Amino acid sequence: MSAAPSLILHWTDWLALFGQYMILSLLSVGGGITTVSEMHRYLVDQHGWLSDAQFNASIALAQAAPGPNILFVALMGWNVGMNAGSMLLGALGVATTMFGILLPSTILTYLAARWGHNNRDLRWVRAFKQGMAPIVVGLMIATGWILTSAHPNMAHDWPLWLLTIVTALIIWRIKVHILWLLAIGALLGIFGIV
Repeated sequence: MSAAPSLILHWTDWLALFGQYMILSLLSVGGGITTVSEMHRYLVDQHGWLSDAQFNASIALAQAAPGPNILFVALMGWNVGMNAGSMLLGALGVATTMFGILLPSTILTYLAARWGHNNRDLRWVRAFKQGMAPIVVGLMIATGWILTSAHPNMAHDWPLWLLTIVTALIIWRIKVHILWLLAIGALLGIFGIV
């Protein structure tokens, strides 16, 4: 990942980054990946703490690595810290983004799951669960759009756009495990098709 020019981040910037990820934590209903569009706006567009290449590489590396897909948040924090000039700040970036994204949602999930389980027979609890589905779908579409729009030349990058659309349709209409689709995408990338 190519490094952006060295940044100077003050403690208020680190606190703002932590606060932003705490807010995103509460929005990440379908998982951290659903908030990628807002992360891009904040880190790349608004503050310029990451380049587009660093942002996309953070997601790609974390998705390709074994383990939880939330690792892309740690890589983004690492890159922010490294752009600020040192491995120590990289570690601070990892801690800032990971604690920010995990702490509120973990506490809220625990409390809500406990309450929801105790009140699962209430009509409005069932309605709430069903109403969240379109929000998650919309956030996932926004994430796909951000990642695919990093390749705006449709005449040149049409295989990538086609792969994105076909994958979305397969996930929507056919119950194929997503790991198979990731493996196929990786093979297409290895052979230079996308």
